[in-house]
Amino acid sequence: MNMDGLTLYGLVSVSLMLLFYALEGRSNWFVLAFAFSCVMASIYGFMQGAWPFGLVEAVWSLVALRRWWQRRSDELTSKQTTVKP
Repeated sequence: MNMDGLTLYGLVSVSLMLLFYALEGRSNWFVLAFAFSCVMASIYGFMQGAWPFGLVEAVWSLVALRRWWQRRSDELTSKQTTVKP
């Protein structure tokens, strides 16, 4: 089996997507990492010539960025409303 650089890049990007998605509950940073890996997968899709895949992954990256921003905002708000003795 031959694996060129582009195929390896695609394998790494979707593997990172899977890993970071599984770890999202542990930290907001994994949500951001998931968004970044979606961008990587989108680039792969466009470079490979599968533009529908690239487009869908680009949308997923925006959805993940929005989730990261929302979770980050919620976390900051909860820290500000917590009364410390």
